[in-house]
Amino acid sequence: MTDSQPLAAQARHILETAPREALPMTYQQLAEALSLRPPRTIQRVAQALEVLMREDAAQGRPFIAALVVSRRGEGLPAQGFFELAVELGRFPPDPARQTEAHREEFRQAMAQRG
Repeated sequence: MTDSQPLAAQARHILETAPREALPMTYQQLAEALSLRPPRTIQRVAQALEVLMREDAAQGRPFIAALVVSRRGEGLPAQGFFELAVELGRFPPDPARQTEAHREEFRQAMAQRG
């Protein structure tokens, strides 16, 4: 078990139980909800979200990580999210189509939450 796995489980719980109006959440907001302290808080959040993306891909679930966005970037996740989504075969490699793919993934992740 890597260091990011327990953090990933905590992040999944937060994202599954957050009020709908609190989503999407920024990386910083998730770091605060996880009670992370510097250094490398955003990096640790990103690593935990990558664990969740791999788990969700393996289980055929929507990426719960789609509920986390960059505070700069028009309500979209950081570039690493898109790179991993393409690597996992879930998003098109064409960057021009990735924003729409994220919107759909966000919608599905919200629907799965119940």
